[in-house]
Formats: sequence, C-alpha cells, structure tokens
Amino acid sequence: MTFNVNDSVHDFKGKHAFGELYGIESSKLNDTSYLENLLIEGIKSSGATLCSIQSKKFEPSGVTLLALLSESHASIHTYPEKGSMFVDAFTCGSCNPEEVIKTLEKGLSASHTNISSITRG
Repeated sequence: MTFNVNDSVHDFKGKHAFGELYGIESSKLNDTSYLENLLIEGIKSSGATLCSIQSKKFEPSGVTLLALLSESHASIHTYPEKGSMFVDAFTCGSCNPEEVIKTLEKGLSASHTNISSITRG
C-alpha cells in the first residue's frame, strides 16, 4: 500500500524541541519532586495535556522523567555531576514544546541553554 504524502487525509505534523541546560545546582537535578513540578508547569505553559508521568531516580545521582501527553511526550534526563540536563518535548497540534524547556531553564536557574526545534511531518 502506498500513500500520497500530499493527501490531506494522512496529513500530520508536530514540533520537536530539544534542550541542553547547563550550570544548574546538582541538588536541584537530584530532586525528583521539584523536577516533576517544573515539568508539569512547563507542559501546562506549552498548551499540552498531561496524561501521566513516570520517574526514576538513579544512584548515586540522576533523575529521568517521562511525561505522556495527549499530544505526544516530554522527557528529562539529569546529570548532577555535570550540572546539566537534556530535555526532549514533542507535540502535535498548536502546542509549543519549547515552553517546556524555557520553564525548566527559568525554574532551575540554568546559566546556559541550547534549544533546537524541528517540524516533523
């Protein structure tokens, strides 16, 4: 079966934002509750709808959070020993996934942030 990519019946698009945040206090990068609250705030700011969050705290340090969204997903991976983290947010529709990263940047007082975005579909 072949699909015509110009066929509006199969038209789908999304925006994928990637963030690297640096210069963050290691204690904040190990605080699962604080990170989860910031992620929820960022998801709301983006216009997305949160379905659920899964978290994992690693020993001796580091946290991963995965958020399932009605519009797709968001994730963070922290590296407290480096004062850094990675953020990934993908949304369909009219949401702005960069807002997730900007909310984390502000809430964590990151000294430097790189944000890249691509349109998919």
